[in-house]
Amino acid sequence: MKEIHGDLIALAKEGHFDVIIHGCNCQCAMGAGIAKTIKEVFPQAYEADLKTPASDRSKLGSYSYCQVTSENHPLTIVNAYTQFHWRGKGLKVDYEAIRSVMKKIKCNFSGKRIAYPLIGAGLAGGDWNIIKNIIDQELLDEDHTLVIFEK
Repeated sequence: MKEIHGDLIALAKEGHFDVIIHGCNCQCAMGAGIAKTIKEVFPQAYEADLKTPASDRSKLGSYSYCQVTSENHPLTIVNAYTQFHWRGKGLKVDYEAIRSVMKKIKCNFSGKRIAYPLIGAGLAGGDWNIIKNIIDQELLDEDHTLVIFEK
């Protein structure tokens, strides 16, 4: 895993990545964190989320996505269903859902430049060390980058 500091959305819009992934809940609510920003900047990602059934636990470990063109660069935005809900305190991320979705991403986006924020380690309350190990295992040999937010 490569690590850089910056703004994932701005870097993606500039063409630094082919695919960006962010963690979503299964409620079709992109109302906080980077999901809210993605919803505002790339409404097509939210539209893709809304095409999935809300409150469906079987979405865990799967994803929806959209493809956009930003500043003449094609970009795929992946809504990774890594948590069932967003309410309350404590652990909301599902580590096995992260593993499952990353396996699918490797299968479907192999060879692409993939980037993501601290999926599951912010508002979802997950342990980044656990999540990092899962991502490294599942995206082995892929070009993938953690973008730690910095303006």
